[in-house]
Amino acid sequence: MKKIYILMGLFLLTAASCKKSFIDLAPQSSYSDQNYYKTDAQFGQAVTAAYAGLRDVVTTDYLFSEMRSDNTIYQSFLNNRGTAYTDREKLSDFMDASTDSYTATEWQNAYLVISRANIVISRLKTASGIADASVKSYDGQSKFLRALMYFKLVRLFGGVPLFVKEVTTPDDAFLPRSSSDDVYKQIIADATDALNELAPPAKFPQTGIATKGSAAVLLADVYVTLKRWADAETQLNTLSTMGYGLNTNYADAFLPANKNNKESLFEVQFLDGTLTGATPNPLCFHFLPRSKNTSLITTLAIDNTTTGGWNTPTQDLISNYETGDKRLDASIGIAEGTYDGSNYFTYSAVKSIVNYSGAPSGKTAVPYIKKYEHTPAAITGSADDFPIYRYSEALLLLAEAQNEQGKSPLAALNTVRARAGLAPVAGADQATLRNTILHERRVELAFENKRWHDLTRSGNAVDVMNAFGVKLKTQINYISPDSYIVNSNKLLYPLPEAEIGLNTLLTQNPGY
Repeated sequence: MKKIYILMGLFLLTAASCKKSFIDLAPQSSYSDQNYYKTDAQFGQAVTAAYAGLRDVVTTDYLFSEMRSDNTIYQSFLNNRGTAYTDREKLSDFMDASTDSYTATEWQNAYLVISRANIVISRLKTASGIADASVKSYDGQSKFLRALMYFKLVRLFGGVPLFVKEVTTPDDAFLPRSSSDDVYKQIIADATDALNELAPPAKFPQTGIATKGSAAVLLADVYVTLKRWADAETQLNTLSTMGYGLNTNYADAFLPANKNNKESLFEVQFLDGTLTGATPNPLCFHFLPRSKNTSLITTLAIDNTTTGGWNTPTQDLISNYETGDKRLDASIGIAEGTYDGSNYFTYSAVKSIVNYSGAPSGKTAVPYIKKYEHTPAAITGSADDFPIYRYSEALLLLAEAQNEQGKSPLAALNTVRARAGLAPVAGADQATLRNTILHERRVELAFENKRWHDLTRSGNAVDVMNAFGVKLKTQINYISPDSYIVNSNKLLYPLPEAEIGLNTLLTQNPGY
């Protein structure tokens, strides 16, 4: 995915003579919003810029999904109480406030993608000289991105301001919150347009842009969230006809050498290295214990003392993998070592988690997320793309939609389990299968930012997270007794205080 550099608003002041001077606000040698968005290539670059914003979204999204759930926690860093650390900890502990800086970042990053998509959608309406096929493709991709971001926002915050056109005046920039129902209507409209305008993958590996399959699974995910089971099933049944399928091995879906493979319905693109235009993924360092030297895992001697220690797998999650589940070893590893007085970790060994019996005397064992740990080419990050939708999730969504309609979900469910090396699930009542499918989603999609949304939409979040908090407080000593006190207000995040300060039309969520 290329970086797009667009020169906007360049002012040129020229003194023509002692009798005459002028200011050319839009010189022909520079791009402005008046002379850009004219050619196919320019629209292509503008769409690429919208995709680029997704990298910032996924770099912090784990704080609002995995770490808000029973899948992951953070590692202690009590000797540094700066807000760069405490704001993230409070999100995990259900002690966050409307002033949390990461909540503001998540909001801003999502709306940046929406803003860039809106510009493309708006400008395409008056574009001339661009082939109809390009117009459809750019419009469909932009509407997919806009729908994806609003789906994220509405699940995190509830009703949000609904921007569906380019902001060109100050009045355009200040809108009240739309209802959640209206946001979902817009998401469905955008995803449906994208479905109709985008083509299926021409070949595998894909190029990385959104396809008809991307739009179909997004639309199905929305329908499942809204409990429109039959509509979801209809969309999900189309995917196999587009050539999607499971890789033979679970771990293959995450290999940088296997980007955009047949299992990928949509993933955020990263490119490692040091050349101009490289866009490395920093999450491989976030998800390891803080250390001055991570070379036992990363090969390069990376110092992640300021970025590491986040999204650490919980014992609760580890215990949920069945014996023989191949996904466990592909997803989680064990780092052995010691902590110093600054809470920095010195690695002594890296072990498989399968049948792991515990650290030797004098050492500490720390589980870490393994599925994104592939040797980076530079200290800035790796080439690992981040999965948004995989075909295995589509199968589990299909199983859920079928089960909720009283149909058998076993074919789709057991296809996923077979790849993991597990025995098939036999027939059971609807309630039992419902729990089985949610369990399967937890281990299949671990660390892909799905767990919190699964807990909230299934109605299990309050009970599960309160029980998890009680158990966690007996296992670690660095979280507050006031943490993990979860009620219905905590199912949504607060709107950022800075946004409410700027836009007096906004109202805060209850409890904040």
